[in-house]
Amino acid sequence: MQTASADILTIGGREVRLTRPDKVLFPEDGITKAGLIQYYEQVGPRIIPYLTGRPLTLHRFPDGIDQPGFIQNAADLYYPHWISRITVKKEAGAVTHVLCNDLATLVYLVNQACITFHVWLSRATSPTFPDQMVFDFDPATDDLNPVAEGATLFKSILDELDAPAFVKSTGSRGLQVVVPLGSKDDSDSVRDVARKLANLVIARSPDRFTLEQRKRYRQDRVLIDINRNGYAQTVVANYAVCARRGAPVAVPLDWGELREKGFRPDGVTTKTIHERLETAGDPWANFTLKAASLAGIRRNLEMLRVA
Repeated sequence: MQTASADILTIGGREVRLTRPDKVLFPEDGITKAGLIQYYEQVGPRIIPYLTGRPLTLHRFPDGIDQPGFIQNAADLYYPHWISRITVKKEAGAVTHVLCNDLATLVYLVNQACITFHVWLSRATSPTFPDQMVFDFDPATDDLNPVAEGATLFKSILDELDAPAFVKSTGSRGLQVVVPLGSKDDSDSVRDVARKLANLVIARSPDRFTLEQRKRYRQDRVLIDINRNGYAQTVVANYAVCARRGAPVAVPLDWGELREKGFRPDGVTTKTIHERLETAGDPWANFTLKAASLAGIRRNLEMLRVA
């Protein structure tokens, strides 16, 4: 139950004091901090399952998106005691990340001008063993059709390998294809298989896709980025808002949406998402139930290569 008194919200028995709720965070769209909080409250039941138990990286914009924001990994010392945390190993020692396991924490972080939430591919209980394998399809030009075509081609290959494939928009120009895993292999193993899968796509269409990160060598080809599969790397959370004009939202997609006329990866915004939430289910509702074995994917990949 949630109650409000002046600028204090009581959510699940936790008090969250709002500061400068009228602060405009999206100047061209007139979206204030209060408006952003309202959005995240409304999508709370959808986004929290994708945040729960995962170390967070926060993208904050205290002065709005027209001014430089900053990336925050470590939880601030002044955060309330009731906000969950997890300390994980990094190259330089260790970092204590926030865990967003409930609506009160979500609203508190948005009040800190966190616009976009990025999550680890693993859970805090097993940080070195990801339960997702992610492929970023990033366009080289303003033509977004090759991105949708590339993701669709990749799904067909994953189907050949009997591997589950889910797709999401990033709220920007790209798409991510995600394979749920059983958290039994470390990040290095996952990235190794991801590279082999990406190379298979490239081998079938080398004039359209590449692993080349440098744009001057990429030409017009779509980048298949596998680097998010490294340890402590993150992806934008489903239903998170992106700090771009129009306030686009990263959303889980149905594969059929990629074939719709006028489809854009940044086509869903905070203003248009509500009809979607009211009329459509979550295309990723059975994501964890579809978890695949990395060993099985590797075995099927080798059999396909030999064939």
